[in-house]
Amino acid sequence: MEQQKVNRREFLGDSAKVAAGVALGLGTLQVVRAGNPANADTSKIRSYNETMEYRRQGSMDVMVSAVCLGGHSRSDVKERTEIVSRCIDAGINYIDACCHHEVCRDAQALKGRRDKMYLALSHCEKEVRNEQYQTAKQLLASLDSLLKDSGEEYTDLWRITCYEPGGRHTFNTSCELVEALETAKKQGKARAIGFSSHDRDWIKFMIEYFPQVDVVCFPFFQMSKQAPSHSLFESLKKHDVGAFGIKPFGAGSLFRDDTQANTERARLALRYILHTNTVVPIPGLNSLAEVDNAVQAINERRELDAAEHARLHQDGQRMLAKLPPTYHWLKNWQSV
Repeated sequence: MEQQKVNRREFLGDSAKVAAGVALGLGTLQVVRAGNPANADTSKIRSYNETMEYRRQGSMDVMVSAVCLGGHSRSDVKERTEIVSRCIDAGINYIDACCHHEVCRDAQALKGRRDKMYLALSHCEKEVRNEQYQTAKQLLASLDSLLKDSGEEYTDLWRITCYEPGGRHTFNTSCELVEALETAKKQGKARAIGFSSHDRDWIKFMIEYFPQVDVVCFPFFQMSKQAPSHSLFESLKKHDVGAFGIKPFGAGSLFRDDTQANTERARLALRYILHTNTVVPIPGLNSLAEVDNAVQAINERRELDAAEHARLHQDGQRMLAKLPPTYHWLKNWQSV
């Protein structure tokens, strides 16, 4: 066990006041539906398109598109640039890039139009899952190198990639992680801060213990539901922490050989996630057609009928059965 370097009172100090004071003046604006039926002020929404829906993301306090662009993608820079262009035109205004090559590729794809999208990043190879990067100093050095390599001066969200299931970080490492995040925010290198994790209990601890956290990322897919009691979403709401849903297609296990059927499966899964009103999904989108399909899900009926529920459940059961061994832990995210 690492020696605890920081206790709660010493670490928090005035930082909670700092974290609580960062706002962009959105007031009580939480959701802007497609078509803006409430006639909300959309002037502060990046790349606003009236056919897109937007949702406030906790104390990050910005309105992001209800479906965003995930970083995991087979696209090269040229293809990614075209995908980013289609996203901007459709009103998708947020990219989540998790690994070094994703960040560098997506920064290049955004070149000349950085103000059109929020770019969140993580240097997953050199963050706390790697034992060599479990101190604030090491994490900040990792961020500096990633910003330099990608040609970025700052990130809209630094969300550190944390342990997979099978272990969780010590209290000392948790403090080091939050110290790095907070320092980057104070230095202007990160405008919002958070982390991703596949461990529900540790996420709950982190957001309840550290008020500095703006946003978290965790799995949420078509078999996921809000737990009837002691739900993670209760803590998220109480502490005003935003939530992005990763693995909305079960790490690709949702899909089979039929392209047209896969298009329908993807759209149905996104409709379900949107209807739960819990997370903002960030699917990996590999083509213009996949972007268009995700956008279509925004404007389709949210409430699923009996036949759609049956198909969703059947596809979900097949998806869980198809998961490769390295993703079996996803089964534990059916109740959140």
